[in-house]
Amino acid sequence: MDQIIKMNASQLQTFQTQLSYQFKDSTLLELALTHRSYKGKNNERLEFLGDSILNFVAAELLFQKFPESVEGDLSRLRSELVKASTLSEIGMALNVGDFLKLGEGELKSAGWRRPSILADTVEALIGAIFMDGGMEAAQSLIQKWLHDRVEKIDPKKILKDAKSVLQEYLQSRKFALPEYEVTSVKGEAHEQHFTIKCLIPALSIEAEGDGASRKIAEQTAAKNALISLGKENEL
Repeated sequence: MDQIIKMNASQLQTFQTQLSYQFKDSTLLELALTHRSYKGKNNERLEFLGDSILNFVAAELLFQKFPESVEGDLSRLRSELVKASTLSEIGMALNVGDFLKLGEGELKSAGWRRPSILADTVEALIGAIFMDGGMEAAQSLIQKWLHDRVEKIDPKKILKDAKSVLQEYLQSRKFALPEYEVTSVKGEAHEQHFTIKCLIPALSIEAEGDGASRKIAEQTAAKNALISLGKENEL
């Protein structure tokens, strides 16, 4: 990890105090705080790992909290619990933006305040904590961050998202799950625009959607597929 410029000891300690976790390997923390726009290695691999861990812990919390909820409802609750806006709020509470390493373009566009970057960094931090201290350490922090949100979340108020509705519709009729194919990515790294196709070969449906992130584009494509099926009223 020698491609990453070292933070000074004071910066590292300040952030670890805010994080309520002391790293044994500080280079993992530095990597987690390094955005892909910065030169050298970045936090995308840790983000991938952290996303999986976050979803697992959130699923367990909801499984215990709502013993009567069915799989589809639990999936929607989890999507609500770990959505980007939630993670960016956690990132803001931790003052993550003050410690991010960003490339010149992101610095000029105030990337340290961008919700998507803050959310991705929180996931990278989870991955770094897991690598440094194991599952127990990562789980403890995630439970702390999500505790109040789990207590307040109401299954009756969570609307179904388009991808979930489409998946349930297809599964109930024994069709294969839809495939999502990226057809184009435009714009600079800090301001990309995705176009995605939702493919349902068995029903000869190809629905397109776009958005500022892959997730948004997939949801839009799924919604358009539901419109093609005449099922948009189920959203």
